[in-house]
Amino acid sequence: MLRFALTLSILLAARLAAAQANVEIVAVHGSSKELAAKAQLEGLLSTYDLSKWLYTRKINIEAGVIPHSDPVLTLHTRHLDRDDLLLSTFVHEQTHWYVSAHAQRAAAVEELRAMYPSIPVGYPQGSSDEAGNYDHLLVIYREYMADRELLGEAGAKTVMDFWAKDHYTWLYRKVLEDGPRIEAVMRKHKML
Repeated sequence: MLRFALTLSILLAARLAAAQANVEIVAVHGSSKELAAKAQLEGLLSTYDLSKWLYTRKINIEAGVIPHSDPVLTLHTRHLDRDDLLLSTFVHEQTHWYVSAHAQRAAAVEELRAMYPSIPVGYPQGSSDEAGNYDHLLVIYREYMADRELLGEAGAKTVMDFWAKDHYTWLYRKVLEDGPRIEAVMRKHKML
């Protein structure tokens, strides 16, 4: 039994190392905060198996920006003191790549549009446009699923509650309040 556990530990460590080795993280300006966030993300990649949420492997770290997924996934330095928030942000931005490329995205968005015909646009409640809000409902639900798997239910709830008071407040609250309905749309369109 001990031999099996040791072998399993070695295989898991090798898998995590391989996943991290295939990710290029660039501190855009080389500032101390960017380098700290780079090290923090490298630590998260070596601690958690994020392989099922990796859709792009080039990551920029840039102080003072709003995280975004395109054209290069870019994270900021805001969460140096909170691994859980950086992890959730990373998964969120990765998930944009998944959602935007999904064959049934448009059909899922149309169902969400029927469920929520009026979504607040603009900071802090939503994203900058209506279409982005519907995509974000899909992204945020997948982010929440990832957070639950990685951080446990209590850790995921802590993160989601933080976001629901921080940015995209209406969107995060809606995912927390209406998760089963959003999940049903995503299941129907094979987005889970």
